[in-house]
Amino acid sequence: MTDRNKTISNAFKAFITEAPEHAKAWGGMVQALEQASSLETKTSALSYIAVLAALNRTSGIPFHVLSAKEVGATREEVISAVLLGLPAAGHLVTQALPVAIEAYDKNE
Repeated sequence: MTDRNKTISNAFKAFITEAPEHAKAWGGMVQALEQASSLETKTSALSYIAVLAALNRTSGIPFHVLSAKEVGATREEVISAVLLGLPAAGHLVTQALPVAIEAYDKNE
């Protein structure tokens, strides 16, 4: 089992530490959205990686790659998720590729 807490970005750590009530509200909203989703857990995790890559939010990639890996996503599926946004977001998504691969491989 990997320790996802080690992959939390410094920005999110600051959010949790400096604004705990906001972080608690955010966490509750995230949990409610997860419960409302009709997507299977692995599909949802891979989709989230695709969105992060398309938005160039690479600081969240390691945490979410490990989340996907914990629910059975393969290395190839993670790579495909990152590259899913190529037609819509363009080459920008490739910025997330080395971050995602390193996070996946680091916790083998």
